[in-house]
Amino acid sequence: MNTQRSALNRESRSPTETFDLGVGLGRSLVGGMSIGLIGPLGAGKTQFVKGIASGNAAPDSVRVTSPTFTLVQEYAGRLHLYHVDVYRLGGSAELVALGFDEFFTSDAAVVIEWADRVRDALPLDSLWVELRPTGETTRHLSFEPCGNSAHTCLEAFARSID
Repeated sequence: MNTQRSALNRESRSPTETFDLGVGLGRSLVGGMSIGLIGPLGAGKTQFVKGIASGNAAPDSVRVTSPTFTLVQEYAGRLHLYHVDVYRLGGSAELVALGFDEFFTSDAAVVIEWADRVRDALPLDSLWVELRPTGETTRHLSFEPCGNSAHTCLEAFARSID
C-alpha cells in the first residue's frame, strides 16, 4: 500500500498565514530538493519564501525579497537556501546558462518563483506549490510532490500542520 500523500491543499486567510505555511515547509526542507512556485503577481510567493527562510533558520528572514532583478538570492540557515526568480528570463536555456544545476547539493534547497516558465529545467524530484488568490488577502495553496525528496518533505510538512 502506498502511504505517500499525492497532494495537499491549504487555505490562507492572510499574509501572516501564508508566511506561517512557509515556516512549516522551511522546517521540512530536504537537502538537494527544489520547490517550484506558481502563481500570478501578488499571489504571495515572496511572502511564502520569507516563511520558508524563517523555518529553515535563516537569521534575517524578514529581509527576504524577490530576486526579480538579481535573479538569485542566497540565505544561510539549516540548509543553504537559493531563492530564484525567473520572471525576467526568456526560458529554461537562460536558467541553465546561469549554472542553475550547481545549486542542487545535499546541503541546499532551491525555491524558484515562476517555476512553470522553466518546468523542463527543474529536477524531476521537485515540490510544486501553486498559490492562487481567492480574495484580497486569501489564498489557496496546492502542494504537489514529484519524487522521493518532495514526498518526504511534504509528509513532514503535513504532519507539522495537521
